[in-house]
Amino acid sequence: MIINLLKEQTDTIMDIWLTSTIKAHYFIPEKYWKSNYETVKNEYIPNSKTYVFEDADGIIKGFISIIPNSISNEPNDSSCKSGMIGALFVSPEYQGNGVGGELLNFCKKNYDYLSLKVYSENKRAVDFYENYGFIIKSEQTDEETEQQEYIMNWSDDQDWYDLISTIQC
Repeated sequence: MIINLLKEQTDTIMDIWLTSTIKAHYFIPEKYWKSNYETVKNEYIPNSKTYVFEDADGIIKGFISIIPNSISNEPNDSSCKSGMIGALFVSPEYQGNGVGGELLNFCKKNYDYLSLKVYSENKRAVDFYENYGFIIKSEQTDEETEQQEYIMNWSDDQDWYDLISTIQC
């Protein structure tokens, strides 16, 4: 079941974040992630809309955090829900079992447009997002890690996607 993050679940998702991010980003020194732990916990997570995947026994297996955007081609139109995926992580022991896909599909049902950044070296994640309809929009260098990353976008409305993909979220 996918639910909104409860404050008391923050430490659990942060454990998932740290373990999973170190595993997925083996090409970046572990100390970088450990040094960013408090920033993610105290700044990024509270400023995001975070959903957790919790099984029937209450075990949290993964989470996704969306940073909301307000973009539209009409000045007073708030009907367009868009966001940037700031995090999508699944506990290593549950990876490959559909948890990440369920979290992503949940957000795709609730947002008109999603964007994200992913390290190009993280080929498993790039393939995952492409399999869920994300398209690489551009490539850039992450200033902090000096790693190449892709900006990827998704929308289920191709006309709207063509229009909005010219805007960087």
